[in-house]
Amino acid sequence: MRRLGARWRDARGQALVEFTMLVPVFTLVLLGMLEFGFVFDHTLTIRYASREGARVGSALANGSASVPCASVDQYVVAAVMRVLSSPGSRVHVADVPTIRIYKALASGDQSGSLVNVWTYSPGAGPVVDGKALDYVQSSVAWSACSRINYEVSGAPPDSIGVSLTYTYRLETALGPVLRFFGGSGWSTITISDRSVMALNPTN
Repeated sequence: MRRLGARWRDARGQALVEFTMLVPVFTLVLLGMLEFGFVFDHTLTIRYASREGARVGSALANGSASVPCASVDQYVVAAVMRVLSSPGSRVHVADVPTIRIYKALASGDQSGSLVNVWTYSPGAGPVVDGKALDYVQSSVAWSACSRINYEVSGAPPDSIGVSLTYTYRLETALGPVLRFFGGSGWSTITISDRSVMALNPTN
C-alpha cells in the first residue's frame, strides 16, 4: 500500500509539472489566435476605407456641377472617415495620422511628387455634408482641377490612389506575455493599404 501511495503521489506531481509546462504554450496560442483575429478585422476596415476613398475620387474625377474641383479631395477624405468611424469599426481614427491622395502610375505607385497629404486634426478640417472633417490638408502637389478623366478626348485618364497607414495597438496581453517569457515583446503593428482607380466620373 505504501508503494502504491508513493506511485500515486509521483504521478500527481508529474501531472502538475506537465500542466505547468503546457499552460504557457496554450496561453500563447490562445492569445495569438485572438490577436490575429483583431488584426485581420482592423486590416479589412483599412482596406475598405482606402477603396471607398479611391472610389469617390474616381467618381468625382475633376469635379462636377455639384462638387467644384477644389473640393474633390474633401469628399475623398470624408469617404475614408465614414468607414473608419462607422459603428462597426474597431479602428481608432487618431491612429491613422495621414491620408495620402496621389496620382498613380500603372503599377499603382505614386507618380513623382504628385501627392496631397491630409493630416489628422480632430474637428479642424473643412465641413462636408454638415460635419467637420478630422483631417486638414497639409500639402498640395496634385490639384484636382488638373486631373484628366476618360471624357477628355485624346488623353488617357489619370488614376487616383488613396493610401493609409494605421498603427494597430495590441488588444490582448500577448505583448506582455512574450516579454515575461523572455521575448522582445511588442505593442503595435503597422498596417498599410492603398487603392488605385482610374478617373471615371459618374456625372
